[in-house]
Amino acid sequence: MERGADSSEYDLIVIGGGSGGLACSKEAAKYGKKVAVLDFVSPSPQGSVWGLGGTCVNVGCIPKKLMHQAALLRESLKDAKHFGWNVPDNINFSWETLVTAVQNHVRSLNWGHRIQLHDKKVEYVNAKGSFLDSHTIKAVLKNGTEQMAQLATDYMESHGTRIIKQCVPVRIDKADDGLLHVTWKDSVTGESRKEPFETVLFAIGRDPETSQMNLEKAGVQLDQQTKKIIANDKEQTSVPHIFAIGDVVQDRPELTPVAIRAGKLLADRLFGGSDVTMDYDKVATTVFTPLEFGTVGMSEEKAIERYGEDNIEVYHAFYKPLEFTVPERKVEQCYIKAVCLREGDQQVLGLHFLGPSAGEVIQGFSAAMRCGLSYHSLSSTVGIHPTCAEEVVKMHITKRSGDDPTVTGC
Repeated sequence: MERGADSSEYDLIVIGGGSGGLACSKEAAKYGKKVAVLDFVSPSPQGSVWGLGGTCVNVGCIPKKLMHQAALLRESLKDAKHFGWNVPDNINFSWETLVTAVQNHVRSLNWGHRIQLHDKKVEYVNAKGSFLDSHTIKAVLKNGTEQMAQLATDYMESHGTRIIKQCVPVRIDKADDGLLHVTWKDSVTGESRKEPFETVLFAIGRDPETSQMNLEKAGVQLDQQTKKIIANDKEQTSVPHIFAIGDVVQDRPELTPVAIRAGKLLADRLFGGSDVTMDYDKVATTVFTPLEFGTVGMSEEKAIERYGEDNIEVYHAFYKPLEFTVPERKVEQCYIKAVCLREGDQQVLGLHFLGPSAGEVIQGFSAAMRCGLSYHSLSSTVGIHPTCAEEVVKMHITKRSGDDPTVTGC
């Protein structure tokens, strides 16, 4: 690695201090290897930067879940009145207090990652890494970037969120009164619309920051459309001694635990004599919409595509959480679906859960999926009553039957 006029040699250089890079570097250091981590965040147009830990810690999973919890607390305050709590109507919210608390927690995580690297004797360099050739990396310091979905959006709309679908934003103009006048184009009709809003939130997705790494000089192949790195099932790129893990790899789940697991396994294969590769099948995840959506395994559509509709059995149920009954919450979107093979014990190919605490529910079922969960074993499991999770083991109505899947009692 070259750094200005200095140069050093390492057994492993990791570009990117996200979850996968940190996990891989720390694991490699266990084997007594000389390891360096290069991590640099290019300032946003507003000058925003953040610390070590990658997307998850700084602008992804961690702040997202904390803000998600803040939003859920507002719903709980509304529910509290129905449970006998005398909650005043004029409750105020301080955005500044929330942001300060979230940022303080994120900074503590940034510092914790730096301490861990130091303790494991991994050299951390706050620099942008790029390839000079396939064996030389230049470090430039910073003084030198389904059905389920429809139900989730239905729930949001029924609770006051207006969703304008199939449109493309064209421009935003700020008026003298401070309102933002948004112009968008309907992608179906081609018509343009314009309305004023108090706040506009851009959620445009993420692109891999591979353009400034000079990967072509190292011979590393990219997907031409996504600009992500192409790698095989061993995380090996088109250059055998250069590997890629995490969100930067084409056709990989963009999930923090996936990157961590892949990073550890890579270090074990490189330096520990292991031959265990990452299994990307049956990885559970949750979308933290107001009504959470947890999923593991195949979608119904993917299962039909692979096995054929006649070979698939889908069990499903609509249910109402007990906690929603007293406050008389109107909710018709809590839904569970198990996608199974039709023959034999009916192996579960995919499990999908829309409802409260979906992330907590789906985690345990994902372990069962990895152990070869079948509908037979699922339906023979005794549920915990009264919970939402028990509805998973109670499913018995198939889509094929056409019967009403609404849960009506115990």
